Amino acid sequence: MSYPAARIEQHYGRGGLLDRVLAALQEAGMDLDNLSIDDLAPIDELHSRRRQATKDLAAMLAPSAGAHVLDIGSGLGGPARYLAKVCGCRVTGIDLTAEFVAAAADLTRRTGLTDRVDFRQGSALNLPFQDASFDLAWSQNVAMNIDDRPRYLTEMRRVLKPGGRLAIQDVAQGPGGAPHYPVMWADTPATSFLRTPEETRALLEAAGLRVLAWRDITDAAIADAEAERGRAAGSGGAPPMLGIHVVVGPSFWDKARNGNRNMREHRIRLINAVLSRA
Repeated sequence: MSYPAARIEQHYGRGGLLDRVLAALQEAGMDLDNLSIDDLAPIDELHSRRRQATKDLAAMLAPSAGAHVLDIGSGLGGPARYLAKVCGCRVTGIDLTAEFVAAAADLTRRTGLTDRVDFRQGSALNLPFQDASFDLAWSQNVAMNIDDRPRYLTEMRRVLKPGGRLAIQDVAQGPGGAPHYPVMWADTPATSFLRTPEETRALLEAAGLRVLAWRDITDAAIADAEAERGRAAGSGGAPPMLGIHVVVGPSFWDKARNGNRNMREHRIRLINAVLSRA
């Protein structure tokens, strides 16, 4: 695996992930052999606004039942399982981090969705699928780890059927200066490759993708973060039993604080968009 791909996988794959997740679920009183997507929602969506972000992006994409969706950077599989269960899609997830893929497959088995959702380990820059294989594509909070953005976008377009649509949630560079690190996707700038919203849109269009919808959701993310902080204060400041801190580890709190600060200081912006293959 080439640099920085190896560094990126090391950033996300800390070892013991599935054991930590299952232990947290069991402590929360969940039936590990009969999990629902709602049981997993606090822990299996590693992006800003978590389940609400997935619901909002799915509403923008409006997938048809039976559509085959490629989830690029599928993580623990939360969005893939949501699209399968709620929208009736068939979903294939791909992720660079082998530990994420293994955990996603296990959690999918425990939710009874293996007939509709599968996962593979691989790179977004070299998708192991034939041309025009998918009706829809989906990618949340992935591009900020990818330096070769044109290749990433060209690969997504390549595997979409003509007229197929792509939904993205992207972290973009804001006008307020470089982000404070560490953040959820990178401990240092060495594996962070942000583009401005204007650059992002231009690159998408240059790759042969036509913008159908474009929304800046930063303010909604700030409001959600403030509400979450308020709930934590109301519970005496103790961390919830289930949350993405279980996945990220002890660095979660510093990363979350920096993420909120970066949004408030206009150092990052969050973009939702739907595009179609020209």
